[in-house]
Amino acid sequence: METYLREINEVPLLTPEEEKELARKVQKGDLQARERMIRANLRLVVSIAKNYVNLGLSFLDLIEEGNIGLMKAVERFDPKKNCRFSTYATWWIKQAIRRALINTVKTVRIPAYMVELVSRWKSMSLELTFRLGRQPTEAEVAEELGIPAENWNIVRRTVQTASTGISQGPDLELAASELLEDTEGISPDEEFFQSYEVQRLRELLDSIDEREAAVLKMRYGLEGMETMTLKEIGQRIGVTRESVRQIEGKALRKLQEILVRDFGIEGPVKEPTPGICKPPRKRKKKSSQKGEKKKKKK
Repeated sequence: METYLREINEVPLLTPEEEKELARKVQKGDLQARERMIRANLRLVVSIAKNYVNLGLSFLDLIEEGNIGLMKAVERFDPKKNCRFSTYATWWIKQAIRRALINTVKTVRIPAYMVELVSRWKSMSLELTFRLGRQPTEAEVAEELGIPAENWNIVRRTVQTASTGISQGPDLELAASELLEDTEGISPDEEFFQSYEVQRLRELLDSIDEREAAVLKMRYGLEGMETMTLKEIGQRIGVTRESVRQIEGKALRKLQEILVRDFGIEGPVKEPTPGICKPPRKRKKKSSQKGEKKKKKK
């Protein structure tokens, strides 16, 4: 182990320019570029693996599982996005380690399908945060995932138990990686948003057009700003209300596309839901429609 740690510490870190250049080569199938990118980030895996010791796997096993996540990150990283590779890879490394703990530790374990469902729950929470401009309620997340009312309470209990570390029944077992990681009583969703995803939100807003990002911040009160109407935003930036609506829709679609690409959120990219991300359009008056029909008959 000491030899391995000494060797990876001798590998020089990559500059942002080198990361992008190597990533472009990896996309073209360059195996040497892939190997160099992996080796340059092995110490990142070690750093993350230290946070999962004494949970059921040896330190060496944790590193090996984390390296698998690193390899996936290298293969999926898009050099066009405005994000350092280490930020992107961290999520994949943690995911690989957590899955290994879930599959290995049998004393406190939930079924694999529930692990996936909880993961989808977190991803949908993130997506709804962008769409709503606030953290969604549990009922809203369940509805978006299509979980029946009589079943979504089970998922909610799993997520809540992960934050408290207290089993709430003999039928509900919890993965050690989910149970023991949260040591300060912070719920998984809160920890998720407060750490990596807060940083990711800022990066996402920085990656789209400056005016689009400004519109979203004003529209949904992001980063401490007050929520504003389309008319108020239009007056602020000097465009019509309809132009603001179009800018908002375009920006939200861009963010959703990134979520689908980077977080694996399933489903097509769609327009914001009326009443949630934008007010519904006014309907034509029935009287005028009837008048038009009468004219056509004449």
